[in-house]
Amino acid sequence: MPATTLLAPERVPLGNLAPDHRRHDSFLAADIGGTHARIALMARDATGGPHKEMAYRVYRCADHPHLEDIVRCFCDEFDTQPRDLVLACAGYVHAGSVISKNLVWPVLLQVMKERLALDNVWFLNDLQALAYAVGHGAAVGAAVLKAPMAREANAGPVVVIGPGTGLGAAVWLPGQPSRVMATEAGHMQLAARVGREHQVLKQFAQPDTHVPYDMVLSGPGLHRVYTALCAIRDRYPSLENPLAVTRAALEGRDEMAHEALTLFCGWLGSFAADVAMIYGATGGIYLAGGFLFQMVQFMRSSPLIERFLDKGVMRPFLQNVPIRVMDHGHHGVMGAASWHVDTHCDANARSLSTHTPDY
Repeated sequence: MPATTLLAPERVPLGNLAPDHRRHDSFLAADIGGTHARIALMARDATGGPHKEMAYRVYRCADHPHLEDIVRCFCDEFDTQPRDLVLACAGYVHAGSVISKNLVWPVLLQVMKERLALDNVWFLNDLQALAYAVGHGAAVGAAVLKAPMAREANAGPVVVIGPGTGLGAAVWLPGQPSRVMATEAGHMQLAARVGREHQVLKQFAQPDTHVPYDMVLSGPGLHRVYTALCAIRDRYPSLENPLAVTRAALEGRDEMAHEALTLFCGWLGSFAADVAMIYGATGGIYLAGGFLFQMVQFMRSSPLIERFLDKGVMRPFLQNVPIRVMDHGHHGVMGAASWHVDTHCDANARSLSTHTPDY
């Protein structure tokens, strides 16, 4: 990992924003998932240090008619109108539109720019932002699920995997400078083993159709697996959402929930190994997500690690790939802000110091 220090997640108490929070060098950083939108007001430190967080809010996406409304609510509450927005969002951009099946409303970048009177709207994938934060040291306190066998491990690419409303993955690549690559690995074809996994798959997939990994490795996917198991066992699916399934499994209150979460962990181990082999992730795997962080002990006793290692002749390689679990939380916003500072703010400063502006 590089020695770069992650932007400090300093939070200013409500009502105590500094009087210069309208400064021209402030900007908005947002992390938009299928369920929550996290937004921060960032401002450059007066001493020339990294940007600092001046305000932060979390919103439920389903409570707002569109993303512009969330941004307006934030700006109204803190009486600010920055000119730039860096948007970390699930999906990818095509023809100016964010393509993602997990967002509750369309996100059109040019429309946002015009409606919110912004100078710029910068986009990066939400897992790309999270990987950028990990590369900048955000996951120092992550829980170790599997340590590397060799002491000299932990050098090389790092993969961040985030099961949430959907399934995201991104890769941090070391170097000078380091780089982050967004992926759509969650849409790879799901590999189901002969036996219970095939039985589950038959409950919600038509023959000869594409079934992506996020059909099972996501919040809705976990509930989908639980419902399928209930159908196989001729049980009534009494648990109505992924959170209820997770809680019932962790508390040992429901046999179907426990089996569903066990299958989820097995598939997650296989998927993590596949991505680790594709990108040569000797730096490790980071599993990100609030609900994953709550079930570390369950994952340790689940088939996850054995399924991760069960890749034939690649087992010795995977034994040296560590797996850690981090809470998504604040890191996506801070990673987006770090990316923006490195990619645009610092680049602009370097450009202005050597070139005459053409206006």
